[in-house]
Amino acid sequence: MSGNKAKGYLLGAAAAATYGMNPLFALPLYKAGMDPDSVLFCRYVFAVPVIGLMIKLRGRDFRLEKRGILPLFFMGFLLAVSSIGLFYSYRYMDAGIASTLLFVYPVMVALIMAAVFREKMGVMTIFCILLAVFGVGLLCRSGDGAVLSWTGIGLVMLSSVSYAVYIVSVNRIRRLKEMPTVKMTFYVLAFSSLLLFTRVGFGQGLVFPQGAFQWGSLVCLSLLPTVVSFLATTQAIHYIGPTPTAILGALEPVTAVFFGVLLFDESLTPRLFLGIVLIITAVSLIVAEGNITAYMVRFRKLFPKLPVRKKLFGK
Repeated sequence: MSGNKAKGYLLGAAAAATYGMNPLFALPLYKAGMDPDSVLFCRYVFAVPVIGLMIKLRGRDFRLEKRGILPLFFMGFLLAVSSIGLFYSYRYMDAGIASTLLFVYPVMVALIMAAVFREKMGVMTIFCILLAVFGVGLLCRSGDGAVLSWTGIGLVMLSSVSYAVYIVSVNRIRRLKEMPTVKMTFYVLAFSSLLLFTRVGFGQGLVFPQGAFQWGSLVCLSLLPTVVSFLATTQAIHYIGPTPTAILGALEPVTAVFFGVLLFDESLTPRLFLGIVLIITAVSLIVAEGNITAYMVRFRKLFPKLPVRKKLFGK
């Protein structure tokens, strides 16, 4: 394996692992008294200036055509709904299970493409969908066969569907396809922040962290699963291509499950483990088939594939 390929696989794994750290930083904030709306609002507010700084360092502008405002607001709404669904689901089920259920979004993308855009599904895609549905069925019941919280399941499924619509829209709405991804992400996060601001009563119900540990968790939540993950994704695509990078995304729920079991005393029964394996296998196969790889990748490419070192350090 060449050095560049090895870097690509490491970066792809790092991107997926950091994206799977959402529960690691969110759950301590819940325990400290913050509600999901406050956590998400602060997360995006902290991430927006970091992305804005990246735009400035790249020598880009912030100009936005009037015709692009409505699509960006729509995307901000989808991202807010997806984030709210996922972060509220942590209150009703183990974070590792919620993150794994969210990971069915590539299957949702395939279904949307078939139902809305009349794209044909091959035998492998249909098989993967059935495999994922069976895996989800296993995750919807605990180890003793009891049904998990339907509220939690509904919230994470809402999050997954919103996420899938977001991915398809990025690739199908012409105004968004023509817009640099870093600028699009900047405005999407900004609009999401505005929507979340209304959910905290325009600041009246906003709960801030208490203490250095909580503030550190919030900063890490803004940087690692957001900026660092997307930056590593882009570099991984540059080295190994989109399909291997997307398949490495299977490490996202694995990371969430790992931290959930290790740090938050979440249970991992054989039944749940089998469900996780089936979902990860189904998603990996459906991505490897190549039909939806382009859809999954572009929305995560925060930064262009230009040499960051040369731009930042003048070398």
